[in-house]
Amino acid sequence: QVQLVESGGGLVQAGGSLRLSCAASGRTFSSYAMGWFRQAPGKEREFVAATSWSGGSTGYADSVLGRFTISRDNAKNTVSLQMKRLKPEDTAVYYCAARTIATMTGRESDYDYWGQGTQVTVSS
Repeated sequence: QVQLVESGGGLVQAGGSLRLSCAASGRTFSSYAMGWFRQAPGKEREFVAATSWSGGSTGYADSVLGRFTISRDNAKNTVSLQMKRLKPEDTAVYYCAARTIATMTGRESDYDYWGQGTQVTVSS
């Protein structure tokens, strides 16, 4: 069983930055691919970014490419999402997810464990 706890959400003005963190329990964290997803009001949850077990491979949604960076620290069992040049359309609940397979994917159904989410609100 893996537990994921997100932190770092909040209210920020357009153009600003936030850094989300996800702390994971479990000794096998380093063998899991990790992802970030988000869900805006009235919309379905969507892929944001993902990283392979080592952090050597990363992937991003087109909407955040060049603005967001995913990283992980396997020694600390954490994965982070650095968000820059935020836009009002980035407003959503952001979820951390773990996949018990080392390779990353952008498909929500491929992830086995989910955090509770953290709210990010970007004002215009």
